[in-house]
Amino acid sequence: MLTQLRERYQEVAATGYQIIIIAPSNRSFLEQFDEAFGPYPFPIYGDPDRALYREMGHVSMAKTKLLLTAGKALLKGGSKTFLPSDEKQQNLVKKAMKTHDIYIQGGSWLFNEQGEVIWSHIDTAPEDHATIDQLLEQMK
Repeated sequence: MLTQLRERYQEVAATGYQIIIIAPSNRSFLEQFDEAFGPYPFPIYGDPDRALYREMGHVSMAKTKLLLTAGKALLKGGSKTFLPSDEKQQNLVKKAMKTHDIYIQGGSWLFNEQGEVIWSHIDTAPEDHATIDQLLEQMK
């Protein structure tokens, strides 16, 4: 999703909306992430305690469900289905798998200028992200 947002950043910016990413990580990890996967034309902030995630209704996926999903992907396409080919990126993903809540599900939120939620999508599974086209449609 972040790669897609980066690739289509100009389309989103043209709507007048700003992209702000909140990740369930601390500043140190986010700096490593930006070094491995970045740069990004929008800010990425950390919520290491996941307080904002919980307040907004995001939940952690059941570990068994995520492990079954990962197992199916592994059987279907090998580790390349969830591990990047770049070694630096791969090491960071492996580190995250050991040190982060990889079960927490994200989402997409649109706010008006008064800070009121005008649209949201809370992911129920890793493949359940709102698409950039869905976001752009809501921004019209």
